Amino acid sequence: MPHPTLPSSEPPLSAPGIRASVVLLFAVACGLAVGNVYYAQPLLDAMGQAFGMPAASVGGVVSLTQVGYGLGLLLLVPLGDLLNRRRLIVGQTLLSVVALLVVALAPSSTWLLLGMAGCGLLAVVTQVLVAYAANLAAPHERGRVVGMVTSGIVIGILLARTVSGSMADLAGWRSVYLLSAGLTLLMAVLLWRVLPKTEQKPAASHYGQLIRSMFSLFREEKVLRDRALLAMLIFAAGTVLWTPLVLPLSAPPLSLSHTEIGLFGLAGAAGALGAARAGAWADRGWAQWTSGLALALMLASWLPIAFTQSSLWALLVGVITFDLGLQAVHVTSQSLIYSLRPEAQSRLAAGYMVFYSIGSAGGSIASTTVYAWAGWTGVCLLGAAINGLALLYWLWSLAPQKQALCAS
Repeated sequence: MPHPTLPSSEPPLSAPGIRASVVLLFAVACGLAVGNVYYAQPLLDAMGQAFGMPAASVGGVVSLTQVGYGLGLLLLVPLGDLLNRRRLIVGQTLLSVVALLVVALAPSSTWLLLGMAGCGLLAVVTQVLVAYAANLAAPHERGRVVGMVTSGIVIGILLARTVSGSMADLAGWRSVYLLSAGLTLLMAVLLWRVLPKTEQKPAASHYGQLIRSMFSLFREEKVLRDRALLAMLIFAAGTVLWTPLVLPLSAPPLSLSHTEIGLFGLAGAAGALGAARAGAWADRGWAQWTSGLALALMLASWLPIAFTQSSLWALLVGVITFDLGLQAVHVTSQSLIYSLRPEAQSRLAAGYMVFYSIGSAGGSIASTTVYAWAGWTGVCLLGAAINGLALLYWLWSLAPQKQALCAS
């Protein structure tokens, strides 16, 4: 997986922070873990045929994976503030190996669905890793570290779809999960050897108290509330774009094949560059204005995206612009919330990402409904409206800060 090059004018990732090699390992581990959620998307037809699943129910493979991921955000990620993170991360990674083997060796659709739910549940180790990386990083490098690890997630999602399709053509869909199980086991060994053997002070006396404290964080931290709502809006806009995109591209006059359509997803690699750059800007104190510029870019991207049916070049420009903005907002948000309370970073990550999941689910449902009613133009208007609302909310969220500056 590529490792973004850092400009020589910036301070290196070094003590007392986190070594660059460790950041790279975090990024690779995150990319591999999040890939387990996305391998199935191009394999649904093959899975359905293997188990005689009707088209109406084969979609449950993806749905159960997402449900498992949502439950993991609520129930597993906060454990990073209670348990030893090294053991938690390695334990979740080993359990992911088990879930992947259940999928790969599934004798029936029931076992397949159980394995996929487990893959989604345990894939949230990515958020524990991001929070842990932010905790290990020195304050002056936290944004860059978060941006680089997030780049691994973006690249992992992109490669997962490409690799799974190619592997399935070569050796069948089960080979995808066997390969991932082997790589995940190797990653567990590397993480166990490399992660610091430090103990942290538990943030709560028991699990129930830990979960309840998440609601207190939302009540007490305005930055968390603001950034969680922005996450909900920008990822809703993201699924409004990506969920129905296959429909106008596969229909006349374009009539693209699934392989050709999939190539547009590679344009999302620009998001990895946006993530790394935005993190560095956040370290310089430009997080808020980076967010504003990125939100404006996302809003502007809907104009070329609206010309998809007449110009694929316009779509390409729009997708690159959109993903740059999306990842820039996401990374600056994480940089800001992880700076709030070092002892609560896993719970902050869980609370923030729950809103990401809500936005993604809502955008997916709304986009397909609007497409059926108003076509691609309606989808673009919906996406632009959501991005416009996000930009307005960002401006409104700055008001208290402006008042405080005036008072001082």
